[in-house]
Amino acid sequence: MATYIMLSRLTENGAETIKKSPGRIQEVNKELAQMGVKVQQQYATLGRYDFVNIVEAPDLATIMKASVEMSGRGSVRIETLAALPIDQFSTAVR
Repeated sequence: MATYIMLSRLTENGAETIKKSPGRIQEVNKELAQMGVKVQQQYATLGRYDFVNIVEAPDLATIMKASVEMSGRGSVRIETLAALPIDQFSTAVR
């Protein structure tokens, strides 16, 4: 499984949804799991992004599909970054 960082910004509609139903976040995590994406860690943040999610997916196509699906709902905008553990990075650049 590959690791990805999903940086999320809520739209006004998304912020209203979370305000009314904070449990929606866990529902979305279950939906991601059904798409093959496992949430490893999740943080609510201040600043440019509202959430930082560390996730795993079997391949690039799976994470792209999940990102497009979530963004297409209009409640969140997502920027997804591929991530490599530092030990694997060090091996790769040797």
